[in-house]
Amino acid sequence: MTRLSVVLFAAVIFSAMYLVRVQYDSRRLFTELDRANAEAHRLETERSRLEVEKRAEATSLRVEKLAKEKLNMRTVSPAITEYVTAQVKR
Repeated sequence: MTRLSVVLFAAVIFSAMYLVRVQYDSRRLFTELDRANAEAHRLETERSRLEVEKRAEATSLRVEKLAKEKLNMRTVSPAITEYVTAQVKR
């Protein structure tokens, strides 16, 4: 009877330690999952912000402003239009 009690006691201790280990792993994995979800949310927010920024950079007014400032371009008007004609050799 004592031998059986010792074996059962060892089995209870082993199962209790296994349960503690499984709960620890479960909590650790849940924490990692929560961190991964938070990171995914942060990245999605960043992507949305970058898309808005990209659309703002590509507006026609901004492109026109950059063309005037950096490339010294002007808007087209009949007064500054030069027409080039090709001379045909015969």
